[in-house]
Amino acid sequence: MIAEELAEWGTGHVEVPAEVRAAALRHLLDGVGTALGGLRAATPTAGEPGGWSPIPAVAVARALGGPPEATIIGSRDRVGAPAAALANGTLVHALDFDDTHAGGLVHATAVVLPAAFAVGEQVGAAGRAVLEAAVVGYETVCRVAAAAPHGFHARGLHATMVAGVFSSAIVAARLLGLGAAPTADALGIAGSQAGGLLAFLHGGASTKQLHPGFAAHAGILAARLAAAGASGPANVFDGPHGVYEALATGPVDLASVTAGLGTRWETTRIGIKPYPACQLSHAAIDAVRDAVRRGGVGPGDVAAIDVDVHPDSVPTVCDTRRDLTRPASPYAAKFSLPWSVAAAVVDGDLGTATYEPGSLGRPEVHRVARLVRWHVTPTGGAAADAPGAARVTLLDGSTVTGGVPRSGGGPDNPLTDAQLLAKFRANAGGDPTEVVDLLRRLEELDTLEPLMAALAAAGTGRDRP
Repeated sequence: MIAEELAEWGTGHVEVPAEVRAAALRHLLDGVGTALGGLRAATPTAGEPGGWSPIPAVAVARALGGPPEATIIGSRDRVGAPAAALANGTLVHALDFDDTHAGGLVHATAVVLPAAFAVGEQVGAAGRAVLEAAVVGYETVCRVAAAAPHGFHARGLHATMVAGVFSSAIVAARLLGLGAAPTADALGIAGSQAGGLLAFLHGGASTKQLHPGFAAHAGILAARLAAAGASGPANVFDGPHGVYEALATGPVDLASVTAGLGTRWETTRIGIKPYPACQLSHAAIDAVRDAVRRGGVGPGDVAAIDVDVHPDSVPTVCDTRRDLTRPASPYAAKFSLPWSVAAAVVDGDLGTATYEPGSLGRPEVHRVARLVRWHVTPTGGAAADAPGAARVTLLDGSTVTGGVPRSGGGPDNPLTDAQLLAKFRANAGGDPTEVVDLLRRLEELDTLEPLMAALAAAGTGRDRP
């Protein structure tokens, strides 16, 4: 059974190569940055007491309280580990700027970091143990999702939450010191909390941001329940009514979930986003930016923009049941390929400010968005790793073309360390030097306490009036 194999590997001695450790540290740094960026994005709201709109998951985590086991990132608030994971998973994913594993189309760090930090704090784990648990989590979430490529999304489910409950459960179980048998139970229990509807695509709902928090919270509860004696189905992955049979459509490669554990490392195949928009638009954005650079043209020169789009990307970023040229919310804009392409043409780049509410109503972006046409182009492989091709027709009738073999930030075209640090600093704001130093030295830390204290100093005051 897959659950038993995963549990056996995930709770035993795992020899993590140096390059895998380095990759995991890069992703944890990126995730901490996007979490601090999520705090910075909290904005004054006239309808709220004191003119402040708190991040709901943070407010709820505080209200849940519990024993002071773990810290909400960017604050000094200590709550129960499940509550902290709920808040922190939501914060990491709040801007949709966190990393993506193309094969599984999952936001890996958003479900791994919250469980690793919360339970790591709870048990007083050393930094090296937290990092190794995170690697186990990365391998689990990526493999579980990639076994059914686009299969969960095709059923209307967010793969990050579906697969994330399992990675959070195994991370928690490892840090709690559970053996293989109760860890397999934890995975089975977690499966009953797999889900996450994609209904948010059709309105302004914030449920997508909550999904990683739900997954991290559920995984920790699953591990605790298993430790307390609850049992889970051993066939949660490969049996009748298991997660793939119940929640996925299309081909499923069950053997790939455990094949090469300890020798093939999916942790090194996770991409770091250069844009705070849905990963499925990135290749088209890069291709259009390439064409515009080649032609030296501006938005006023453009008559039409044609882009190739992978078939699996269309339902998510080119769904014509929504107004793709006038998105209803910042999140709707992040999931509109035409609007994001247009914003890139008008602004020259895409950043967090691009998707702020006040940016959505710009007439020039609406005008260019109406000029964007997409062409469904099968290319084989994962949609999030597809090539991008664009043709920009100018008002004088001439055309300029652009293309990329794959979008930037992925494992075959990674952000440099300097680019990652620049992204982190832009998200974190202020002077995050101490946080960067502590994360880079994570394996040397006796506990997470100094790191969480530095994060509190970096974020204090941003999440409340």
